[in-house]
Amino acid sequence: MPQAPPPDFSLRSAFSSAFASVFNVIFPSDCRICGVALTNVARLPVCSDCISGIKGIEGSVCEVCGERVPDAAHAISETKCMLCRRARLPFAKATAYGSYDGALRGMIHLLKYEAMLPAADSLSALLAPTVEALVAKCESPVLLVPVPLYKSKQRQREFNQSELIARAALKRLPKEISAKLELADSVLLRQRNTRSQTGLTRHQRRENMRGAFVVSDAAKVTGRDIILVDDVLTTGTTAAECARVLRRAGAKKVYVATVARVMKGEQLSVALARSAEA
Repeated sequence: MPQAPPPDFSLRSAFSSAFASVFNVIFPSDCRICGVALTNVARLPVCSDCISGIKGIEGSVCEVCGERVPDAAHAISETKCMLCRRARLPFAKATAYGSYDGALRGMIHLLKYEAMLPAADSLSALLAPTVEALVAKCESPVLLVPVPLYKSKQRQREFNQSELIARAALKRLPKEISAKLELADSVLLRQRNTRSQTGLTRHQRRENMRGAFVVSDAAKVTGRDIILVDDVLTTGTTAAECARVLRRAGAKKVYVATVARVMKGEQLSVALARSAEA
């Protein structure tokens, strides 16, 4: 007798996720970020204090890459960081809501590494104003392009966190803003897997990313302003390579919108944390 085929993995995963969600609603647990006992029923096991504690980036930042610049330099009209003064990046401007630390980092980890999908909606509330601010700089219609995952990683994870956040952010934007945007989730493809960027020099990061992305439909991007969406901007190498490929395919300008940005002082701690996770 022929053996019955195994159940579809995605269906089993969806069932497990649904069961876990129902279980968490009936039996509230602890906050997955700070550990305090939760008293409210919610799909996302994160306390209100952690959520309300997520703040936007304060102080002076580079007008191109979003890195912090000393307030003293900003006071004398120096609005670019040292790197952006020396080199011209392929994207026009990169903006992020908050710094990649604390509760914001915890929320991103819940989505990326624990597949807690409701976190995407909470993160989209932070991304939406960032996208809205960039739309004002663009000529309509604007393409909203999530940074793609390599196909094997997306199969393993079963979702692209950047796409989930981008889709949810679109729903949060005012109608007059969302009407100017078109989500293009397949116009940029990741054609080559890349190794972890942790521990690599800036030059090694560029070489690691070179040739990793390709535009699937050049006619779609030609002459268009594009907002590239990702969850975190670390050194900007990935965003720069995506922007370079999009510009080469004919895009007019590329802007970058992320939920979080790793500032220079945080890069070492992030690298150590990623090494521990691996």
